[in-house]
Amino acid sequence: MMTRRGIEWLSLASEDPTQCRMLWLDDPRQPQLVATGALFDVLAVDQQTGMETFDQLRRRGMPVGAVMVDRGASRMGFFLPPESGPRFADSLSRETSTPPDYRILGEGSYVVVPGPMALTGDRFEWLNAPTHSQHGSPLQTVALAVMLAASAKLLARAEKYGQETADAE
Repeated sequence: MMTRRGIEWLSLASEDPTQCRMLWLDDPRQPQLVATGALFDVLAVDQQTGMETFDQLRRRGMPVGAVMVDRGASRMGFFLPPESGPRFADSLSRETSTPPDYRILGEGSYVVVPGPMALTGDRFEWLNAPTHSQHGSPLQTVALAVMLAASAKLLARAEKYGQETADAE
């Protein structure tokens, strides 16, 4: 669940922070449209790769910022420090020559975020809600790149194995 400090920080990315907080007081499940780039960037990936990446980061105790899922679009968003795109791309290119599809939402982009108390099964849900101002460290960006590459390889191998098994039958 998102803390009061997390709500205050995230609402600053909306067009009207006061109105955003008031809407969340009335309905804490209500998603909101917020701008990316000033307070944070968002790495958007497909849900399957994102879930595996999130799981790997958590199991290994690596730094993880706020993470959300959009079940309607089957996408996940990993919140990163602003202007993380070049560092992320550089780190990812060191890990793999065939990176998975991703998009960095930075300056000039917007993202729909879950409300502070989204329920399991809502279209938009926090897997790791912001609890305070998310300044993040460079290690968070590098860890995400490393685990995204590893997760994509793992899923590709599992898919290949599944096809080989089906072909053998």
